Amino acid sequence: MAKITMTVNGRQVSGTCDDRTLLVHFIRENLGLTGTHVGCETSQCGACVIHMDGLSVKSCSILAVQAAGSSITTIEGLAKDGELHPVQAAFKAHHGLQCGFCTPGMVMTAVDMIARHGSKLDEATVRAELEGNICRCTGYHNIVKAILAAATEMGGVRQAAE
Repeated sequence: MAKITMTVNGRQVSGTCDDRTLLVHFIRENLGLTGTHVGCETSQCGACVIHMDGLSVKSCSILAVQAAGSSITTIEGLAKDGELHPVQAAFKAHHGLQCGFCTPGMVMTAVDMIARHGSKLDEATVRAELEGNICRCTGYHNIVKAILAAATEMGGVRQAAE
C-alpha cells in the first residue's frame, strides 16, 4: 500500500492505495469524485480525461502513485462559484451533452484544446484532436459546434481549468 498526497480541484488530499491502482479509480473510489468516468480502461475512449499539472491526460493510463504531488483538476473542479465553465456552458447551449457518459472527458479535452490553440482553433483541428475521445451516441457534430463556440466565447484567452 502506498500513501499519496496530491491537490485535487484546489484541495490537498491524501489517501492510501495499492501501488497498481489506476488514477481514475483513486479519484472515483477514494475521493468520491464520480464525474470522471471509467470507460475502456485501455486509454482508447477518453471518458476518464482529467488535467494533471495543467495538461489533459487519460487517468486510466496513469497509476495513482505516479500522480503523487501533482495538481489534478477533474470535471467537478471546472465550475466556479456556481457558474459553469464556458466550455460546460457551450456544451449545454449547443446540445453537445448527448447521453452524458463521454461528456466529462470531452469537456476536459476541449478545455485543454482551447487553452493550447486559443482563437486559432478550427473545425479540422477540433475533429482531429477529438480522435482520442469516443462518443457512443456518435454525436460529434454538436460537440464540435460547442467547442468552437466556447473557443470564440473565451476569445482565445487562456482559461485553463486551474
